[in-house]
Amino acid sequence: MYKIIVLMGAPGAGKGTQARLLHEHLNLPQISTGDMFRALKEAHTPLAAEVRPLMEAGQLVPDDVTIRVVRERTSRADCKTGYILDGFPRTPAQAAMLEKLAAEQGKKIQAIEIEVPRELLAKRMVGRRNCPVCGEIYNIYFRPPKNDNVCDLHPDTQLNHRVDDKADTVQARLFTYEEQTRPLLNYYQGANLLQVVNGTREPEAIYKDIETIVTSDS
Repeated sequence: MYKIIVLMGAPGAGKGTQARLLHEHLNLPQISTGDMFRALKEAHTPLAAEVRPLMEAGQLVPDDVTIRVVRERTSRADCKTGYILDGFPRTPAQAAMLEKLAAEQGKKIQAIEIEVPRELLAKRMVGRRNCPVCGEIYNIYFRPPKNDNVCDLHPDTQLNHRVDDKADTVQARLFTYEEQTRPLLNYYQGANLLQVVNGTREPEAIYKDIETIVTSDS
């Protein structure tokens, strides 16, 4: 049966990398609610006309409208054999709506959590540095530059440390993720729809586990 992949993991767990690998190897599109809502700002459809005033006023889009946006996007031909959801569902109520949509589409939901210990997540993000010239990414803990805080490829260039990667911000982001996502993980665990993979390994090793889950008939 074709599957709807709900890929979960804290900031720094590597969800983006795994979504890209799933797309490259299995041709599964990554469906982002953020991208869909941004596209609706420019669209000329009844649904866009309904959503646009809410977004312009900075209001949350109600769940029933959000699932309609998801339904419209995932009814297209590129999603026929399955797809990866990015940014949806965020709550057990949205997860229940997604189950109804999956039944309509004749697909099975497969929730996958990329599990990484919190202290390792923090090191991945706090240690991250990037070159403003070429975009090369380093990590002071796992892949430091040859010389302190300068790019190997551009030795006259100081590396950037993003505000989002400062220690206090990282801890706040991890706490928020845990607080907001735990009910969703519990929901999928209770429904026997959750598989957990070890996210501390190399991306290709993690991907092999995820591909096995996604392509199995169970």
